Amino acid sequence: MAKEIKEAYEQDVVGDGINSLQKVIDPHKNESNHIVKYLLIGACALFLFIMLILPLAVVVINALRDGLATYKEAVFDEYTIKALQLTLLATVSAVAVNTVFGVTASYLVSKFYFRGRQLLSALIDIPFSISPVIAGLIFILTFGNVGWMGDFLKAHGIKIVFAVPGIILATIFVTFPFVFRELLPVLNAQGKDEEEAAALMGAKGFTIFRRITFPHIKWALLYGIVLCTARAMGEFGAVSVISGHLRGKTNTLPLHVEILYNEFNTTAAFAVSSILVILAVLILIARNLIEWKRK
Repeated sequence: MAKEIKEAYEQDVVGDGINSLQKVIDPHKNESNHIVKYLLIGACALFLFIMLILPLAVVVINALRDGLATYKEAVFDEYTIKALQLTLLATVSAVAVNTVFGVTASYLVSKFYFRGRQLLSALIDIPFSISPVIAGLIFILTFGNVGWMGDFLKAHGIKIVFAVPGIILATIFVTFPFVFRELLPVLNAQGKDEEEAAALMGAKGFTIFRRITFPHIKWALLYGIVLCTARAMGEFGAVSVISGHLRGKTNTLPLHVEILYNEFNTTAAFAVSSILVILAVLILIARNLIEWKRK
């Protein structure tokens, strides 16, 4: 009996992976204070209703306020379709670039030791601390006609500011930490023992990454991609500064919603907003599926 108690105590101290986490997530019933528990549940439910459910309901109700025909007209409008296409183009471009960058940078920081590792990691986090509006202004001062590279770009016929390339660059900038930040903790926890053992057995670099490293990070990578996608589709500040608000050319969906609302075309604005809501719900479903698979 004493031996079993000792083993149980050691197991609790050392932890047993998922099970030890489960003890924290699902405490025993006799350890719960029911009054505090229900107060917290009520507070969370009220907060979610006011901050999430109620605004989404307002969007849906106002989008369908003038009937389904008006809703279809706003959603299938020429400028709405072009804004959706540009939003998807910027999102796909940002996700592709940030996935390659995130995998490369996280592998570099976690597997190799060199001077400046912490500085590199801090620089990657800059978009988290800089306002997107400031980021858009930085791109204008860099790539605009009066910017540092303005004369060079003008001489070679390259247009970035108030054009699609600028929107893609701004979207990439505000989203590139997401994949890196999801992968870095996983790679740090994995260590290098398995990869070094595979290398000693004669495995090549790409084979080691494909057979050993990637299986450990695949769910974190997918989760980072989902977060990056959600952030890219909803980006407003940096894109608003650098786009020039050229309808049908440089307007993404969030900018198109702003223009419609400023024109007092509220029904169309809410109808276009519903597209973003639908995309957000799909991303939320994908995120929950990935979390379920990871567990």
